[in-house]
Amino acid sequence: MTVQLSSPEGLLQPVPYHHVAIATGTRQVHVAGQVARAADGTTLAPGDLAGQVAHSLRNVGAALAGVGAGFGDVVRLTFYVPGWSPEKIEDLMSGVQEVADELGLPVPLPPATLVGVAALFEPDVLVEVEATAVIA
Repeated sequence: MTVQLSSPEGLLQPVPYHHVAIATGTRQVHVAGQVARAADGTTLAPGDLAGQVAHSLRNVGAALAGVGAGFGDVVRLTFYVPGWSPEKIEDLMSGVQEVADELGLPVPLPPATLVGVAALFEPDVLVEVEATAVIA
């Protein structure tokens, strides 16, 4: 395994993600922001944050698989959510939990950041997810 996840004592506990990832490998993988769109551009789960999180993570998983990586290799996730408010955390985490087993997504997550933004590139996009991974 190229990634070891950790949440050292003295940092906020519990959280839905690990605070630290230690990676050993020779190749970095940077996955551009993925959204809930099918390959043909069709919006998936319109108006449903949990559904869009799940589909966005599936697209991240497909991108990782395309280069021989998986969520076990991920050292960082970044979630961008337009119009963020704390009430949205339940839907966001519901989307994560929906696909965690399916995608082999560690729970707690690898180190993650949630960024509230004014808008994303299209008004129907409710979340965008970036990933960084390290592979041998």
